[in-house]
Amino acid sequence: MPAIRPIRKVRAAGGIVVRPARKGPKVLLVHRPRYDDWGFPKGKVDPGETWKDAALREVEEETGFRCKLHKPRLASLQYYDGSGRIKEVRYWIMTIKNGEFTPNDEVDEIAWVRLEKVESKLSYSRERRLFRAVLRSRRINSVV
Repeated sequence: MPAIRPIRKVRAAGGIVVRPARKGPKVLLVHRPRYDDWGFPKGKVDPGETWKDAALREVEEETGFRCKLHKPRLASLQYYDGSGRIKEVRYWIMTIKNGEFTPNDEVDEIAWVRLEKVESKLSYSRERRLFRAVLRSRRINSVV
């Protein structure tokens, strides 16, 4: 009988980055050319790194923006990744402290999107569901 290997969970973290705008808050979405998709900035948690530190680092690596993380964290997403592993992604609402976007290998384009347009721009239903819950909570309005 072959040995059973435990399923390794992939841990990732990211942010729903928001900023004030004249006609209401806007949300930052990133385009990943490798997958040709639009989503929230996120990435894998490094060994020994906390979820929060990973979220801040990944947002900065993908977007160039150093952010402030707002507590409490949002709901986690769990799904199977392209390799069949369980992936857990934890998100926080974030606001920008400083920085500037420069296209890179992971993210070639960003978009600041009005709240009512975010869902239609997101590529994955799991992120659309998360964003609907965030809108219902009115948490974005409390940070911008």
